Amino acid sequence: MRYRRLAASIVLVLLLGLVGSLAGPGWNPQPLEHTLVPATADTTIGGDVRTAPVGTYEVQRQVIDVQVADDVTIQATIAAPVAAAGPDRPGLVFMHGAGTATHENFADITTDLASAGVVTMVPDKRTDTYSTRSRDYAGMAEDYLDSLEVLRQWPGVDPDRVGVYGESEGAMSAPIAAAESEHVAFVVLVSAPVLPIREQGAFAADSYLREVGVPDRLLRAIPRLVGGSFPGGGFEYFDFDVSPYQERMTQPVLMVYGAADASMPIVQGAQILREDLEVAGNEQLTLRYYEGANHGIRVDGQLADGFTEDVARWILGLPETADAAPQVAGAEPVQTFRADPVDHPRWYATGDMIVVTFIVGLGLLAAGPVLALAGQLPRLWGRRPSAAGAPLGRYTAGLGMATLATWIVYVAYLLGVASLALNYGHDAFLVQGGWLAVQVVGILAAVMLVLTVGAGWRSYRGTGPSRTGALGWASVLCVVTGSLVLLVAAAYWGVYPAVL
Repeated sequence: MRYRRLAASIVLVLLLGLVGSLAGPGWNPQPLEHTLVPATADTTIGGDVRTAPVGTYEVQRQVIDVQVADDVTIQATIAAPVAAAGPDRPGLVFMHGAGTATHENFADITTDLASAGVVTMVPDKRTDTYSTRSRDYAGMAEDYLDSLEVLRQWPGVDPDRVGVYGESEGAMSAPIAAAESEHVAFVVLVSAPVLPIREQGAFAADSYLREVGVPDRLLRAIPRLVGGSFPGGGFEYFDFDVSPYQERMTQPVLMVYGAADASMPIVQGAQILREDLEVAGNEQLTLRYYEGANHGIRVDGQLADGFTEDVARWILGLPETADAAPQVAGAEPVQTFRADPVDHPRWYATGDMIVVTFIVGLGLLAAGPVLALAGQLPRLWGRRPSAAGAPLGRYTAGLGMATLATWIVYVAYLLGVASLALNYGHDAFLVQGGWLAVQVVGILAAVMLVLTVGAGWRSYRGTGPSRTGALGWASVLCVVTGSLVLLVAAAYWGVYPAVL
């Protein structure tokens, strides 16, 4: 009997592992075959044109109101050089990255640029048309163009020398603005995704998780999470492709990455942009990679050395600096794998079905104890209760607790790994030991499922269904079915050892 239970448990664990291998898309990112080699480690912008360095002028800041589309008024901060003699100055409108942001952002960058002679504007990001589920990059570009028109008319600004600065998600709207408006004179792209957010997000997750050192089994969850639709709908912007707009850009472009930014395809993104610009016959692309800099072009919280100096010189020196050598400079960028389209999960593991699965599983688990308590009510009238006896009752309770423990430990593990990844931390005990704990608890739940089903079968054959009663059997059936649903879901998300 004992060996049969052991064999059944092994078979069940193997079956769950097989489900995890076959039920969803796999994950096999391909190596990036071609890379970019900087001409020099010195990021200084070339050319013979003379430009004022950062720190030349005092800086004056002013907050103004700007009316954008739909009669909405936002605030914007303009930073301008004080007593900058000579011709009108170039202007630069900043486009925010992901999340809510205000005119108070980019203060250190705009101060440096203004001190070199560039008039900068940082407008608020509208929040009435921006949410986690819905984002309209074209609409955002229109709003930024409204701000750009205000800056073009600002005293001391040359209206023909005003460009845009798109950081991270802002680099999705910047090419739209440049393609749609002839008034955009130049473009600065900082930490640009270039690829659709779905592809970039999968790439970032893979990079972070590999850096932390998670087991390969967990990497399979990436396309299953990122590749499908999300509960409740929305997120259409995940598949927005900015390339058609980049193919229409004729302006000079400065593209900047931090060499330590694991979230962006820092080589592939530059290669794609170069190919897109070539469609428009545009060879005015300058690339800079900053040693040790992160997604915000910062090292230990401070702006990377030379970053704002290079941006200022490139803007002030246009058009001479648009194609000045070296066009690729800085730290050597490293990107091991390509960011490619993500396979879609099957219908039963995407969108609202994810929620339905957990509602059904947890609902059945919750119904089990409720029915068990209801089965005890006849005791109030001195009658025989409807309940599962030993050992079936104990196994059923243990199964429910082990199933819940599997998901609790798994979610806690994912949160711990995510915290490590986002903070560039390393903890082998958490990563490897935590994963072992997840699998041990998952296997224990599978063993409890075998024991519960076996005890139920023996009880049914030995004493018949009447001894346990209808409510007792219903309680057991709910817990067994709910546990099976949740354990199959756990297998799908990689809890059980891989078979293939």
